[in-house]
Amino acid sequence: MDIWKKLSGELIDIVQWLEDAPNVLVHRFERMNNEIKNGAKLVVREGQAAVFVNEGQLADVFKPGTYTLTTQNLPILATLKGWKYGFESPFKAEVYFVQTKQFTDLKWGTMNPIMRRDPEFGPVRLRAFGTYAMRVSDPGELIKQVVGTAARFTEEGINEQLRNVIVSRFTDTLGESKIPMLDLAGNLSELGEFVAGAIRPEFGTYGLDLTKLLIENISLPPEVEAALDKRSSMGLVGNLQQYAQFQAANAMEAAAKNPGSAGDGAGMAMGFVMAQQMASALNAGGQAGLAGHAGGAGTPPPIPGAGLFFVAVNNQQTGPFDLQTLSQQAGSGRLTRETLVWKQGMAEWAPAGRVPELASVFASVPPPLPGR
Repeated sequence: MDIWKKLSGELIDIVQWLEDAPNVLVHRFERMNNEIKNGAKLVVREGQAAVFVNEGQLADVFKPGTYTLTTQNLPILATLKGWKYGFESPFKAEVYFVQTKQFTDLKWGTMNPIMRRDPEFGPVRLRAFGTYAMRVSDPGELIKQVVGTAARFTEEGINEQLRNVIVSRFTDTLGESKIPMLDLAGNLSELGEFVAGAIRPEFGTYGLDLTKLLIENISLPPEVEAALDKRSSMGLVGNLQQYAQFQAANAMEAAAKNPGSAGDGAGMAMGFVMAQQMASALNAGGQAGLAGHAGGAGTPPPIPGAGLFFVAVNNQQTGPFDLQTLSQQAGSGRLTRETLVWKQGMAEWAPAGRVPELASVFASVPPPLPGR
């Protein structure tokens, strides 16, 4: 009997998981026929949890620590097996070790473009990608909802489902945000936090906790980006006529550095001619546009600022007024030949009657009576 006690003492099991497997969520402890000896030691390290399952039913869950397995610390398993007076070695149970550490740098992204109506550009297609981090918050729920009877379960086994959840909620949030496309880059952090808040309850149904969600980039299709680049370039160019003249001047300067080259001279001449043609075309287009705004008249409208005079009334500057308004003022007597006027280009204020451009204003106004 003493020999048997000694041998049974030496055969006490140690149930633990030492494998360094960074991407494994759940590992099932393998024993012959799932037999565990009475008084076995259970070692659960930091970042782990141990889950006991009996014939498909979730039993006891252990946090980090060292335990001697008896009916006292296996109350649920004891109830399931109907042990009233303790158990004899061995007993059967499946033991799953669950990693509770954070799993970081998990990738997510949109497989297909997201259609969105932008207030400035209209309908656009957007793509987005980023990273997220999660950890197991409820090991028992993870075993029940996801793992089942699998002997080994990695984060890749659920990552695709989690990515689908993220993309679905991201699409809804992006559409509801109404943020203009060009302002998205400045709101990625806030948008990520809002999406994470909407997703966490769904992660919780799997026994998981979403600890971080980052949106790294939201991009347009390549052809749309190219068109946007062209639009930006046009804005940087500014005045096309001045730009054409600048380009022609650069061509002439480059040709001057290589005198005596016929090819360079021909290129310079061609560049100068092209610049002239561009300037003419731009001038013609601008005049045509002004004519269209003038109601389709054949002659261009007056040059802005032409014929505008300031008038001194009671030592106060008024105006500027055009010739038609000045004619009305002359007819009513408010403007006389002695009234001081000034326009851009005049050296100083002068009586209206001495300004040649205002002669037509006083054409219908009689001069002062003699002797007055």
